[in-house]
Amino acid sequence: MARLVILGGGESGVGTAILGKKKGFDVFVSDKGEIKKEYKKVLEHFEIELESGFHTESKILNADVVMKSPGIPDNVPLVKKLVENGVSVVSEIEFASKYTSATLIGITGSNGKTTTTMLAHHMLKTDGLDVGMAGNIGDSYAKMVAEQDFGHYVLEISSFQLDGIIDFKPYVAILTNITPDHLDRYEYKFENYIASKFRIAMNQDENDYLIYDADDEVIKDWLKKHPVQSKLVPFSLREKPKEGAWLENETIKMNIEHKTLEMSTDILALDGQHNVKNTMAAGLAALLVNVRKETIRQSIQTFQGVPHRLEKVLKINHVEYINDSKATNVNATYYALDGIKKPIVWIVGGVDKGNDYRELMPMVREKVKAIICLGMDNSKLKDVFGNVIDLMVETYSMEEAVKVAYKISERGDSVLLSPACASFDLFENYEDRGNQFKSAIKNL
Repeated sequence: MARLVILGGGESGVGTAILGKKKGFDVFVSDKGEIKKEYKKVLEHFEIELESGFHTESKILNADVVMKSPGIPDNVPLVKKLVENGVSVVSEIEFASKYTSATLIGITGSNGKTTTTMLAHHMLKTDGLDVGMAGNIGDSYAKMVAEQDFGHYVLEISSFQLDGIIDFKPYVAILTNITPDHLDRYEYKFENYIASKFRIAMNQDENDYLIYDADDEVIKDWLKKHPVQSKLVPFSLREKPKEGAWLENETIKMNIEHKTLEMSTDILALDGQHNVKNTMAAGLAALLVNVRKETIRQSIQTFQGVPHRLEKVLKINHVEYINDSKATNVNATYYALDGIKKPIVWIVGGVDKGNDYRELMPMVREKVKAIICLGMDNSKLKDVFGNVIDLMVETYSMEEAVKVAYKISERGDSVLLSPACASFDLFENYEDRGNQFKSAIKNL
């Protein structure tokens, strides 16, 4: 019996354990931290051996295959030892894909991938297709494959998950954009991160499709130097590709494999130019799996958007409060500032992943009237914006940040939480940060 060892007892680890057990593996789950009660219960129910709080190397190094949680870096000594011993170390995406013959739409990028994933899933589901949504979002992909294998999957895939693929091959790959992010995991080399994102297309052939942002110079330059086998499907707000999607007089136009679709941007439920692009990417993918044109139009009008991404929370005294906690990098915050037309009181800060805030300078000069820093170390923010913004306040809790915003905002302003940083200094994750923001507003 082949031995499957799973490092990390979270959502992807537990899902992989269930699938591994069903496929006849001898399964062992090891987590250096504490495994949550609900996950422990599931593992015990399936009679899967586990350890929590430590790793027993002798029980790990004898594996035939190891599924590593995306949160564990490749340079951890235990992972290095496994690789040196010739053990195959893969991601959940890789492991689960071996056990399904579903049509796969894989979506990656620095920003926009969650919205694009949810919108594409909404289109396929509205059209009546048998479709699951997984990966970096929602339930574990492996668990879905184990329990109710769908005919289609829309997968949001992070660079960390792509680092652990060998044979994974989506029929449709979407690359929303590439901007510097997670550089701490890539030796602070942008090209390593770019290469990681392009792994989504590495196993594709001429029967598969790569949908990408043709306005993104990083993507265009990489494709010139590193051609892919798949059919290229660009989308653009500036150019008109022969096949792909483009914008003409506020109308989105698509043309792919002899299918055409036109729709006015007026019908989009989501604001902002970046959401026009997300709509183009999702729409092209939907056309490639034969979703009806009318369904695509209808889905775009009924789509609710992503929690913690430019989420309008409340209006108090004619001031709009907007939760953009999901903006964990500079580029995501750029889109948020760009999309808001009113004067902005900006709540920003957290764990800096090597950010260059100067890219935001034109937006900040034009739109931001006050900055509220929310993080343990705000020195970089103060250095960049201290001479540009008259009012900068340091805060150390969400409640305090929201109270300050309430005091300094005026009729017609927007209070925007768009941190441009990870959340781990003061919060569990970006959801916790966004939820604390929402509850602090409701307590005003």
